[in-house]
Amino acid sequence: MIPRYSRPEMVALWSPATKFRIWFEIEAHACDAMAALGVIPKANAEAVWKARDVEFDVARIDEIEAVTKHDVIAFLTHLAEHIGADDARFVHQGMTSSDVLDTTLNLQLVRAADLLLVGVDRVLAALKTRAYEHKDTVRIGRSHGIHAEPTTMGLTFARFYAEMARARARLVNARAEVATGAISGAVGTFANIDPRVEEHVCAQLGLTPETISTQVIPRDRHAMFFATLGVIASSIENIATEFRHMQRTEVLEAEEFFSPGQKGSSAMPHKRNPVLTENLTGLARLVRMAVVPAMENVALWHERDISHSSVERAIGPDATITLDFALHRLANVVEKLVVYPENMMRNMNKFRGLVMSQRVLLALTQAGVSREDSYRLVQRNAMKVWEQGADFKTELLADPEVLAALSPEQIEEKFDLGYHTKHVDTIFARVFGA
Repeated sequence: MIPRYSRPEMVALWSPATKFRIWFEIEAHACDAMAALGVIPKANAEAVWKARDVEFDVARIDEIEAVTKHDVIAFLTHLAEHIGADDARFVHQGMTSSDVLDTTLNLQLVRAADLLLVGVDRVLAALKTRAYEHKDTVRIGRSHGIHAEPTTMGLTFARFYAEMARARARLVNARAEVATGAISGAVGTFANIDPRVEEHVCAQLGLTPETISTQVIPRDRHAMFFATLGVIASSIENIATEFRHMQRTEVLEAEEFFSPGQKGSSAMPHKRNPVLTENLTGLARLVRMAVVPAMENVALWHERDISHSSVERAIGPDATITLDFALHRLANVVEKLVVYPENMMRNMNKFRGLVMSQRVLLALTQAGVSREDSYRLVQRNAMKVWEQGADFKTELLADPEVLAALSPEQIEEKFDLGYHTKHVDTIFARVFGA
């Protein structure tokens, strides 16, 4: 991913230096296990650890690979240059390249998930703080982009919190699903390597031995992982889209923090654009772009092919780096979001009481008017508000058919905002706990 949308912690995880360090640890731990089983001399296994503090030369490995056309062989050749050919002769005993590559990829995805969980937790903390801050800040709810009934800004934040809490649970599950390793040799039969070697290596790396591998770890695990990233990205876009709408000039119920010295447009000095949330919408598309290729990687020929390899070299870093950046950008937006309660109330009153139509409808039915007639009476007065700018309550109080069923006091009572917020605490208890 380009530096503009990257955070150094996640970038470092996917660097060649990190990858080669993990390759070394897999090979060294495998040697320890084989020595304990008497398969290779203990002295040779111990000698491999002489490279423990070596900073592997990426350029040198690339140079060797240019000749061998094989990345793992190039690394093993470079490792032998550090520990000596005699001590290196038992390295990779009975193993195949996928043992190293797949176990490394899964370990990187596990560590990436850990970093992503930090980002999710930051988003959750920000949403919870803002939810309680605006628990009783009334705003109009919208359906189809049209005024519906009153809600609160706190409920908006709480709704997003619940969605991101589900995202967290999915990511924890996806992490567990991909946290497997395989040191099973060619076609996965353990013919040339003892299964106990796999158990030892996985234990050292914090992974679980793959239930059954071929020459590769099954890619349905990875499909699940990247699908989860895609869903989280969609949730980020969901939140960003709401904030983008709220910042529209005609709405202006909230806006991204506009820092001192910030410029909104090269042509129009007055502009304050929702650039961060627009950016999040785009980043979500990039993360979701990895989902279909990951699913297509599930179907491999026989015990292995490498059609998945080129895909994963790209989507592994790109999807996790992008999502990591997006999570922290979203957290920053939520933390600093500027909320305008006065504008919320102004918008709600724009159509002069129209949003109370359902309460009047229900009151008429409860007073003995048929639902069809109740709907007709309420709608004809509502249309005067839409089309003529009338006041809804005033029109109701002047309608003889409405007054035949409801007293002026009963009509007046139907315009109490508190009616719509009386269960906010109940919803908060469901979202955040008692």
